[in-house]
Amino acid sequence: MLKLKKTVVASAIALLTLSSTYSYAEVTANAAATSNYLWRGQEQTGGDAAIQGGIDYASESGFYAGTWVSNASWADDMTYELDLYAGFGGDINETFSYDVGYIYYAYPDAASYTDADFSEIYGSISMGSFTFGAAILATSAASGDGTDFGDSLYLNADYSFPVGSTGAEMALHLGHYSGDFIGDDNIIDYGVSVSKDGFTFGVSDTDIDGSDVKVYVAYAVDFTL
Repeated sequence: MLKLKKTVVASAIALLTLSSTYSYAEVTANAAATSNYLWRGQEQTGGDAAIQGGIDYASESGFYAGTWVSNASWADDMTYELDLYAGFGGDINETFSYDVGYIYYAYPDAASYTDADFSEIYGSISMGSFTFGAAILATSAASGDGTDFGDSLYLNADYSFPVGSTGAEMALHLGHYSGDFIGDDNIIDYGVSVSKDGFTFGVSDTDIDGSDVKVYVAYAVDFTL
């Protein structure tokens, strides 16, 4: 589930057309591999590795849209996740910036009775190295089970800072989920990671009973199309 997400090829063709028409538009792609795909502190691949990638379009107006895909296996017959998202972001002044948008989490091959698909409306405010965000449930394929708009809320606080003059960056994360969408009324997740030159080493955990500390290593690369 996602950073945070039509086929990838079709999206790429459409975005490249927009980029050639409007010189101020930019199309980028990203690819990553991680030893454990975690979303809000919870494993999405049962602790197995994941290969991920996406395509993004952004304009100087602040509008952006994109798609992102990863293998995922947290429900019956599920093998992958496909996210579609769009939003607006930009600077409010020299200190504050914002990001608001909509994301749809799709699991096309999951068993029909799992009702896995859902979407969220999200927003965040950044001030220097601090970011504070919120995501609220917008739609759910499980609405027939009593899950509707606003039935979950996720709040997060993140802080990142350089590690000396090494070129590395450390990031601290704290999140809180409330609602009944994924079974538990309240979940706290927290983690710390260090990144440099596309590599990330991280540690994450939740306050769910029986939860173990999860350690992961990831590598990501971005490039302009």
